[in-house]
Amino acid sequence: MQTHEIRRRFLDHFEKAGHTVVPSASLISEDPTVLFTIAGMAPFKPYFLGQATAPFDRATSVQKCVRTLDIENVGITTRHNTFFQMAGNFSFGDYFKAGAIEHAWELVTGSVEDGNYGFDPERIWVTVYEDDDEAIDLWKQIAGLPEERIQRRDGEDNYWDMGVPGPGGPCSEIYYDRGPEYGAEGGPVADENRYLEIWNLVFMQDVRGELSPKYGNPPVGSLPKKNIDTGLGIERVALLLQGVDNVYETDLLRPIIAEAERLSGVVYGTDHASDVRFRVIADHIRSGTLLIGDGVTPGNEGRGYVLRRLLRRTIRSARMLGVTEDVMPTLTAVVRDQMSEAYPEIRADYSRIERIAAAEEQAFLKTITSGTKLFENTAAQTRSVAGSAISGDAAFALHDTHGFPIDLTLEMASEAGLSVDQAGFTALMQEQKARARADAKSRKGGFGDLSVYRELLDAGATEFTGYTELKSEGVLRGIISDGKRVPTANVGDIVELVLDRTPLYAESGGQESDAGTIFGPNAAAEVLDVQKVSKKLWVHQVRITDGELAEGQKVQAQVDPEWRVGARQAHSGTHLVHAALRQVLGPDALQSGSYNKPGYLRLDFAWTQGLSAATRSEIEEVANLAVRGDLAVAVKYATLPQAREMGALALFGETYDETVRIVEIGGPWSIELCGGTHVEHSSQVGPLSLIGESSIGSGVRRLEAYVGMDAFRRLATERALVAELAGLLKVPTSDVPSRVEQLVERLRVAEKELEKYRGAALLASAGGLVDVAEQVGTVSLVAAQTPDGISGGDLRTLALDVKGRLGGKPGVVALFSVTDGAVSFVIAATQAAIDDGVKAGDVVKSVLPTITGRGGGRPELAQGGGTDPSGVPAALAAVRGALG
Repeated sequence: MQTHEIRRRFLDHFEKAGHTVVPSASLISEDPTVLFTIAGMAPFKPYFLGQATAPFDRATSVQKCVRTLDIENVGITTRHNTFFQMAGNFSFGDYFKAGAIEHAWELVTGSVEDGNYGFDPERIWVTVYEDDDEAIDLWKQIAGLPEERIQRRDGEDNYWDMGVPGPGGPCSEIYYDRGPEYGAEGGPVADENRYLEIWNLVFMQDVRGELSPKYGNPPVGSLPKKNIDTGLGIERVALLLQGVDNVYETDLLRPIIAEAERLSGVVYGTDHASDVRFRVIADHIRSGTLLIGDGVTPGNEGRGYVLRRLLRRTIRSARMLGVTEDVMPTLTAVVRDQMSEAYPEIRADYSRIERIAAAEEQAFLKTITSGTKLFENTAAQTRSVAGSAISGDAAFALHDTHGFPIDLTLEMASEAGLSVDQAGFTALMQEQKARARADAKSRKGGFGDLSVYRELLDAGATEFTGYTELKSEGVLRGIISDGKRVPTANVGDIVELVLDRTPLYAESGGQESDAGTIFGPNAAAEVLDVQKVSKKLWVHQVRITDGELAEGQKVQAQVDPEWRVGARQAHSGTHLVHAALRQVLGPDALQSGSYNKPGYLRLDFAWTQGLSAATRSEIEEVANLAVRGDLAVAVKYATLPQAREMGALALFGETYDETVRIVEIGGPWSIELCGGTHVEHSSQVGPLSLIGESSIGSGVRRLEAYVGMDAFRRLATERALVAELAGLLKVPTSDVPSRVEQLVERLRVAEKELEKYRGAALLASAGGLVDVAEQVGTVSLVAAQTPDGISGGDLRTLALDVKGRLGGKPGVVALFSVTDGAVSFVIAATQAAIDDGVKAGDVVKSVLPTITGRGGGRPELAQGGGTDPSGVPAALAAVRGALG
């Protein structure tokens, strides 16, 4: 049975049983404690936590998930994937244990002809929480399972919670016996390779406190409603129903391996090391492709960093299999073909996905080139101090700072006759992971705090009136201070206010929240921020500036009209720039993020190269022509499928309700899904001036612009600047560029002449230095501190010239210079001195402690620097001591 069919049967089964089919949420998690969606229940978390009331009693979904905590183990084990599909059914106070077991047993063991999976019931085992006698009785009654195929396990295996105070409960896991060829008899407690878990049924009934029942701590209470949360691993079921040994041989991953075989000429199954590389390629390219599809772009932090690692591990694994050509275009195409049936947006957006992946490959190849040079320097420094192992610090810096893979460092070190302090490297990696986990842990718990809004959410959503008015009468439904409901707030208090209706825009879609004021009968409050909770509740953070506000009062909320004018101009201006960008560069130049506030906007878009000055000017002109054209701005509402049929653009990383708001500017010229505030006609945007274009990551560029009065002020400032330059240069303003170019060229020529004279003067001083050479033992020593400000390169040139003037006798040159509080030094030895046993690299070791320095080199030449200029006299003495 093919994976897509397994997925379809799951959803059909539960839809027939009265469940609402919920589409997969984005891989970009809305949970601030995690980067990605890591579980099928993640989109339903607010309902389980009591932050919002579920709009349905029962639901089902197949959720895209990514987990990357143990990314290094991918491919080594044959069951671990970073991307996987978690199928689940959920009950919110509806059915409980009996219903969950009935639904699961029917789908797992029911006949294939009836739309089920058709597993042999005699090979099904289950585990239950150690004291859950009720679940054991239900498995016997509903499934007819014998006692010996039901096993009790402790909380670490069969109790589930979210890792923070909140709901939890015992669970029951379903396993399939793969047969004696896969391991020992005795059920899941004996061997979880032979007995493969396919489904986990969580009976959510408890409230856990600070300490989890997973480790023997009692729950602190019971939930008012008992819920069901289950998770079936689509890939694991596919493994079993397709009769293969591991997930990498299933129908969606094996074709990727086949393409890697074709590219490399290596056959999968030849040896373990190659097989691991094939599996890394298959897993990571699928995860990477789907992450790009959901709007993640490669970068150096957060989600972007994880994506970059996935793509670069793919490329590196292909190189280690002997592939020399680019792999991203062909491998992402295989993922597109395999996954588009379940996720058609991948095919629709493939050109952008492929372009970003290909750009990252080119960037990584450059990293390998530069990293190779850094490695060679590191290896040289290691040898210069007679070392045989590259330090863990150096290996970690290559990996973490420069993106140079540790396996490549190990390989090149071996080729260079060196080893690597792998223990030191591993320790630093563990420290980094520990910091990341600690950071994530420190951010956990925020969901618990949001329960204060539950009653307010249940009372109904906030009505947003700001599309049509700037003042609204409303009722103050709630005051929140330090996470708790309070009845009143007084002058000086900073609190959160929840109104039943408001004209103040809550930050979303890249648009900053409105500024404004909220007035009570005898009070006033300055609005500092406005945010949404669960997309329904507008929460106003305010400072009470006069009087006292109390829950239940009638209030008036007002938007600062000047603020709103600028905000509308900026948001509409963002749409104009996006449309202009697509007109100039083509339809693949899609917005991947934005931010706007009064007078200013920035727009991130998928593109692999910088824009020329001419292209930037063209984009700016197209946008301003749209302003001059006084295009009508229209707002429509439709279902999401209808909006897509109209050609409306949805933005990456945004989630949309079933009914969406569509903003058109000039009809089809610009049509986007958007909840922001906009002008009525494009002319109201006013002038638009691009102020910058830059790279913010592999395959992503950023445009910045001013609009309205801010754009006018910038242009006026530039006009005044040009006029001032024209006055200074005594030329018409039109001639300023050519005149400045002439001056720059004259300055360049003058600097070259100055450099020539300076170099001649520097070399002329060499003779004077030779004249003051002193005899230390058998060696003629030139040791001196040169005038301040001589660069390391010039110091090296001078030292070599002095060395040459010493002729064939034993001689050492040691020169020191101080520039901006830092010391540079060069030590050179003649061949005759080297023959007598004097080596520049050895002399350096005596110098470093005196100036708090670092350095090294070869017998004939060594150099370095230090941070303590006061130690230069001692350094000169140390050189003499090393020769004496």
